[in-house]
Amino acid sequence: MPIKLPSDLPAYAVLSREGVMVMPEDAASHQDIRPIRIGLLNLMPKKIQTETQFARLIGANPLQIEFSLIRMSEHETKNTAAEHMEAFYRPFSEVEASGEKFDGLIITGAPIEHLDYTDVTYWDELTRVFDWTQTHVHSTFGVCWGGMAMINYFHGVPKHLLPHKAFGCARHQNLAAASPYLRGFSDDMVIPVSRWTELRRDEIEAAGLPVLIDSHDTGPCLVEDTDHRALYIFNHLEYDSDTLKQEYDRDVAAGNPINVPANYYPSDDPSQKPLNRWRSHAHLLYGNWVSELYLTTPFDMTQIGQASTDLRK
Repeated sequence: MPIKLPSDLPAYAVLSREGVMVMPEDAASHQDIRPIRIGLLNLMPKKIQTETQFARLIGANPLQIEFSLIRMSEHETKNTAAEHMEAFYRPFSEVEASGEKFDGLIITGAPIEHLDYTDVTYWDELTRVFDWTQTHVHSTFGVCWGGMAMINYFHGVPKHLLPHKAFGCARHQNLAAASPYLRGFSDDMVIPVSRWTELRRDEIEAAGLPVLIDSHDTGPCLVEDTDHRALYIFNHLEYDSDTLKQEYDRDVAAGNPINVPANYYPSDDPSQKPLNRWRSHAHLLYGNWVSELYLTTPFDMTQIGQASTDLRK
């Protein structure tokens, strides 16, 4: 079954061309099933690119997904047209006031790693989001800085500045093959990395959290937090084939010091077309997460945050 999107959202046309099953909202309303409700709190500057990347991944499954776009209430983006934000996004304050609940919530990264968490202009509201997920969201997926912020808020795990940007496609190891989130995963995989900070495995494990995917080169990637019904991923399986290229070209054009992304271009030659070697694992991870939502979320959405129904038992 398809993901339900507004027919005039840019992602709708993009995913339709790619063969992803999408359905306009009016058609979905005639289906007599409860869709899985997933929100995207989009903190990235390029809103349209990011919402398309995540819609592509969560829409590639046989369930009907109702996809809701959320923004911080007071923070205004400078990289996406105001008309787009007005048409498709709701401020978190409005979502919070409505009392509505979600089966899943994705909180994206943001290019603010150099700041202390408390120096982020919307930090107070974001911590309200984190607390709100505990009563209004069945499972939360924190991505890159979003995951770092959540693990710091709930467990005090610090981020550490790197001397050089971790940038490229790093090899990662599957440490938890029996995890339902890693169903179908290889023992070894390539995942895009783009960050100036790291989290350390010993500090994560000291907080009582299991690391599911790790890298000898770039450190922990995927962490499960069962007490807060959350996953934290610090790297970017959602990236398009050319996202690292866009970041590299941007920094080169701006004269910023930047390394050629490692293991990304054939022969590390930026004149060649990069190959996507992570797409299958991206679909597996987000598909497995959506499957776990379906198997464990209460059918009665008023029970989210209070009880769970696990159909596997």
